[in-house]
Amino acid sequence: MNEKFMTEAIQLAQQNVEKGKGGPFGALIVKDHHIIARGVNEVTTTNDPTAHAEIQAIRQACAYLKSFQLEGCILYTSCEPCPMCLGAIYWARLEKVYFAATHQDAAEAHFDDSFIYHEIQQPYECRKISMIHLSSYRVAAQEVFRIWKSIENKTPY
Repeated sequence: MNEKFMTEAIQLAQQNVEKGKGGPFGALIVKDHHIIARGVNEVTTTNDPTAHAEIQAIRQACAYLKSFQLEGCILYTSCEPCPMCLGAIYWARLEKVYFAATHQDAAEAHFDDSFIYHEIQQPYECRKISMIHLSSYRVAAQEVFRIWKSIENKTPY
């Protein structure tokens, strides 16, 4: 781990707070020892609940590399990624993640994502947001997957 990258991720978070631009989170992505993307939390300034620092950095890195996969890239983030960001990290196939503050530290600052971890484990019918399986449409939706699987020249992911 290169300390300068983690220090910069934390500085991004601090600058974001001091400028009143969003939440106290900063992230950057490194490939071959060079920063290729930076992100800060912009949820409140963009009215986008997905505009977390890690997501912003992933979007920027993907655009830079012209790829939806970030293999060989390392994420440095000021705080342990939330469930949404963790999912994006896995989908992007980042090689490694370094984080500073923990999700417990974030919870103490009123950024508590423990309810999401709890909800994920619940059956559809027990979740706080109604998740209703419309089983009568399942066959039609499965047909789309069948078509996808039959395409020979698709870009798999």
